[in-house]
Amino acid sequence: MLPPREDFPYTIRLVSEILSSNGSSSMAATCASTLALMDAGVPITKPISGIAMGLVTDKESDNYKILTDIQGLEDFSGDMDFKVAGSDQGITAIQMDTKIAGLSMQIIQETLEQAQVARMKILQIMLATIPEPRADISQYAPRITAIKIDPTRIGDVIGPGGKMINKIIEECGGKAVSSIDIDEDGTVMVSSTDPEMSKKAIQMIEGIVKEVEVGEIYEGPIIQIIADRMTKKEIGAIVQILPNREGMVHISEISNKRVERVSSELKIGQVVKVKVMGVDKERGRIQLSIKALEPQPA
Repeated sequence: MLPPREDFPYTIRLVSEILSSNGSSSMAATCASTLALMDAGVPITKPISGIAMGLVTDKESDNYKILTDIQGLEDFSGDMDFKVAGSDQGITAIQMDTKIAGLSMQIIQETLEQAQVARMKILQIMLATIPEPRADISQYAPRITAIKIDPTRIGDVIGPGGKMINKIIEECGGKAVSSIDIDEDGTVMVSSTDPEMSKKAIQMIEGIVKEVEVGEIYEGPIIQIIADRMTKKEIGAIVQILPNREGMVHISEISNKRVERVSSELKIGQVVKVKVMGVDKERGRIQLSIKALEPQPA
């Protein structure tokens, strides 16, 4: 009934404290645990309810009576403690103790049928309290988000000597707030006590592994003005479009008007919107344009 790790990558610890009991504490814990999981926002596949069934037999004859939701005295003096748990679609667990030599198939069948009626009644009352798991976990709970990336891109996310992954953690609140774990199959687990920092880390990782395509539009800061090594004349500007991806805006792609010097139009740190005009995957170069997003001159 618990969600798969890919959908809910948490370790779940349930504690049931029984303060007083005159019945089945395990079945009470089963029902209470279902309610607790749903209230905590755990996306369980089906709610589970449980009931403890008992049996009293007449040793002098074949007469017997099946009891529903047995109390302590009925458990102590009776001949059977038959616990049944399950959803509206079937039984998920049973556990039985008997004090007699055995149970007939008729008793077992009647017990399960009687238990189903009781379980459905209990489940109905539970769902009247909370009909489904909450849409999100508590705002105070640590956020664990799992995404899948191409295993060949793991090195890009980590960076040389862990430079990139440490940068992401630092920009998302530091180690006291966020942590990132990566499995060999490309599963990336982002944990954070701050939902916004978790979202930011995911966006940064997705940006790192994203493939840049011609025609896409990005916004990023100018990080460098490029000059020709021979003539020293400014020929373009480098724009950071993704956390680990940069592209160049040639001087001819800055504006529809003639530009004599790149630095007269663009400054380091200035945020600009650019369009991808070309991608050379072999050389790792991206051609960008600012003027492609400007209105065309009449």
